[in-house]
Amino acid sequence: MARKTDIPSSNYGEPRKFDPNFRGPVHNRSCTDVVCCVIFIIVILGYIALGTVAWIHGDPRKVVYPTDSHGQFCGHQNTPNAHKAILFYFNMLKCANPAVLINLQCPTTQLCVSKCPDRFSTLLDAWNTKNWEYYRQFCKPGFEIGSKSATEVIRDEDCPSMIVPSRPFLQRCFPDFITRNGILTVANQTLFKDGNNNERSVSDLKEAAKGLASLLNAREIGMKIFEDYANSWDWILIGLVITMVVSLLFILLLRFTASVLLWLTVFGVFGALNYGIWHCYWEYDTLTGKPGADVAISDIGLHTDFSIYLQLSQTWLIFMISLSVIEVILFIMVIFLRMRLRIAIALLEEGSKAISHIMTTLFYPIITFFLLAICIAYWAVTAVFLASSGNAVYKVTPTDDACMYANLTCRPKTFSQTNITKVCPGAQCLFAFYGGESVYHRYILVLHLCNLFAFLWLVNFTIALGQCTLAGAFASYYWALKKPDDIPACPLYSSFSRAIRYHTGSLAFGSLILAMVQLARIVLEYLDHKLRGSQNACARFLFCCLRCCFYCLERFIKFINRNAYIMIAIYGKSFCTSSRDSFCLLMRNILRVAVLDKVTDFLLFLGKLLISGSVGVLAFFFFTRKIPVIQEEVPSLNYFWVPLLTVIFGSYMIAHGFFNVYAMCVDTLFLCFCEDLERNDGSSSRPYYMSPGLHKILRRGEEGATLGTTS
Repeated sequence: MARKTDIPSSNYGEPRKFDPNFRGPVHNRSCTDVVCCVIFIIVILGYIALGTVAWIHGDPRKVVYPTDSHGQFCGHQNTPNAHKAILFYFNMLKCANPAVLINLQCPTTQLCVSKCPDRFSTLLDAWNTKNWEYYRQFCKPGFEIGSKSATEVIRDEDCPSMIVPSRPFLQRCFPDFITRNGILTVANQTLFKDGNNNERSVSDLKEAAKGLASLLNAREIGMKIFEDYANSWDWILIGLVITMVVSLLFILLLRFTASVLLWLTVFGVFGALNYGIWHCYWEYDTLTGKPGADVAISDIGLHTDFSIYLQLSQTWLIFMISLSVIEVILFIMVIFLRMRLRIAIALLEEGSKAISHIMTTLFYPIITFFLLAICIAYWAVTAVFLASSGNAVYKVTPTDDACMYANLTCRPKTFSQTNITKVCPGAQCLFAFYGGESVYHRYILVLHLCNLFAFLWLVNFTIALGQCTLAGAFASYYWALKKPDDIPACPLYSSFSRAIRYHTGSLAFGSLILAMVQLARIVLEYLDHKLRGSQNACARFLFCCLRCCFYCLERFIKFINRNAYIMIAIYGKSFCTSSRDSFCLLMRNILRVAVLDKVTDFLLFLGKLLISGSVGVLAFFFFTRKIPVIQEEVPSLNYFWVPLLTVIFGSYMIAHGFFNVYAMCVDTLFLCFCEDLERNDGSSSRPYYMSPGLHKILRRGEEGATLGTTS
């Protein structure tokens, strides 16, 4: 009797025919998508050339060290400024000029110094007095008193017209502001004398410093985060090792107690959510009524110190409501998916058997992580060298805004011989930024985009290689009639070799399509960020629709690619042919897809959530010093959330790496199961390759889905 199919075969191709010689992944295959393979190799060579050019032109010191007005690095070894690591601004009041935001440079002379001033003084007060020896260290090297009058010195900025008590901040001297009783002071003074001996308010200094500090605030946070990583990297590593051990134990236990362990995972997630809700309520109840704890989050504003928010009752109320909503959603999903969960657990049990026979697949994610780390490191280094490319660019900095030559490019060596110094007395040729007018510098943005695109392509290719390799190994397990005797030797290595030797072009083809969509999404996100302040509702709506469409397109392409790589691993055909075959196979078995679609992913997601969440809670109690036994071992941190989020994210990625092996195993077994039903009928001459238990549970689920659709 002919077997019924879910959808007429004429719509989605003919079912697979019985082939007595078919025994799993085809060994006699040829290279596929050769053109794309050649293009991929050319792009890799071009990417290496791009990195080489960036390395030749770039200089990371331009990012690390501050630069004085002569383009010299402050604090760099083997230079005259080796012991002068701090940048000093001659006239901080000029930093309030709008040109700071335009040129990214304060329009005043900048000098490398060994320490910041610690007192108020002006050039006129220090001139020919006992204070001159202290004051002269902030003048240009080689300046001698008596060579010019005080007025000429101020005009030519050979010395600062004034100095104020300052402290180092991001390797730059900033006024030492202190608020006392609501009054802003510097060294307990509210007034000071400027270079012309006029009394000025300390608030003027604050406005000047604010213009410059706004450009450096992001770097300050970055430096603090880097410092936190330096102080806590060993504990972060311990947390990630714990995650790796727990994930490995979890997967090994799935081999023997899959059903019990997965149901325990489901109930464990609910238990963790219930504990979180109770803890949030306890914190909320404790803080309610305390002075200062009832302040709204909107009144506090944005702070990098998250501990401020944890002292507010409203924060814990939001956490409690959020966890409650998540628990309700998960509870409803479990209730409605309870039958499908049983089927998914049966498929995961079969997957655990496959993994137990090919244990090397559990360690393949390490290779993927290693290759991804190389891609990320190469992209980051290339991006830094591209960002620091260029030579020092100098611009005319006049004493007032009336000079017609202001902000024009100049050369320090020949500046004194030009007519600018006569037309604009006191004007100087000072360092502005790094750049250039060559073709390379004009197209630096294009090179950044090329760097990003090549990075996305390589990352997607690395993931595709892993998926195709695992699919080939698990397909070898499924199509072995007598398991484990008929499983070929070294199935993982054989699958990896076939993928690299024959299907680099096909994997690159699928990765290219996905990389193009991801690049388009990144560009859309960038444009949306730039136009976020626009009041044009139509433009905002259009960008929202485009972002949504490209997100859905990316998800669909990932789904198509994943199944195409499975078919490539089995049959060794081109990417387009494999994509069509896998899509048609799934559509011919749409009822079975409906039974299992995303249910196994949901179970594995709960497992990843439980592992990363448990390690995250442990890390939270550790970094917030709530574990009395090891309080003294906790490092000193600026932001405790930096190592905490790193541990949580890293734990999730490690768990995802291990559980992704299971997900790939389940997807491969499911496609092989569908093909097995089309090729064979369970008779002695055409026996099924699946286990009787898997056949029984999937048939039962298919019958339930059929009844559900007909009722």
